[in-house]
Amino acid sequence: MPDEKSELDKTAAPKVEGAAEVPKAVVAAPTPEKPAAAAPAKPAAPAAAKPPAPPAPPKPAPKPWESEFVASLKRQYGSGIREASIYLKDQYLVVDKGIAFEILKRMREDEGFDYCVDVTALHWPKREEQFDMVYILYSFAKNERVRVEVPIKDGDKVRSVYSLWPTADWLEREVFDMFGIEFTEHPGLKRILLPDEWTGFPLRKDYGIRQQDQQWVNKFVGIESGQ
Repeated sequence: MPDEKSELDKTAAPKVEGAAEVPKAVVAAPTPEKPAAAAPAKPAAPAAAKPPAPPAPPKPAPKPWESEFVASLKRQYGSGIREASIYLKDQYLVVDKGIAFEILKRMREDEGFDYCVDVTALHWPKREEQFDMVYILYSFAKNERVRVEVPIKDGDKVRSVYSLWPTADWLEREVFDMFGIEFTEHPGLKRILLPDEWTGFPLRKDYGIRQQDQQWVNKFVGIESGQ
C-alpha cells in the first residue's frame, strides 16, 4: 500500500509565484530582569578624634651660676651682685654701676679674661634704669666666655674700660653714637658711624625706624628728605 503522506505531498497545491508568504510566528525576545535595587549606603562613620597635642616642652630658664669666683664676688660686694646665672650655657653677671669697673678690672687682671669681645647696650624705655651696659669677655686660657650687664639710668656716665682693653675704644664710641651714653676717661669719645653734627641716637627705642636728622640732611645733602 502506497505511503499516504507521500501521496498527499504530491497532491499539495503548487506554489504560486508572487503570492505573499505567510510570515512565521515571531518569537518575542525575553524581557531582561530588572536588577535588584541597591541597598541604601550606610552613613560614614564619624572621623576619629585627633589625639591631643603633646604639651609644649618647658622653656629654658636661667639657673644659678655657682662657682668659687661668684662666691667670692658675693662675699665682697654683697647685694651689688644683683644676679649670677647661666642661661643656655651662657654665664652672666648683673652688677651695680658703682662696682662695675672694679669687677671688670678683676676679671681682666685676676681671672684671665684678656679679650673684650664686645661693648654694647640695650634700651628699655619703660624701666627706671633705662639702659643695660653689656660687656662680653673671653678668656683664651680658660676657653670661657662671660657677659657682664650693668643697669644705668638715662644720663648716667660710665667709666671707660679702654685702660683694661684698648679694643674698647671704637666699641664705646659706637655705644655713644647709637645710644648717647657717655664714657669718662675715654681717649677720644666722638661719633663713629654718624656725622658729628647729627642729632639723635638711632638705636634708642624711642627713635623712629625712619627718623632722620632733617636739618642735617637739608644742610649737608641739599635735599628735603633722605627717604
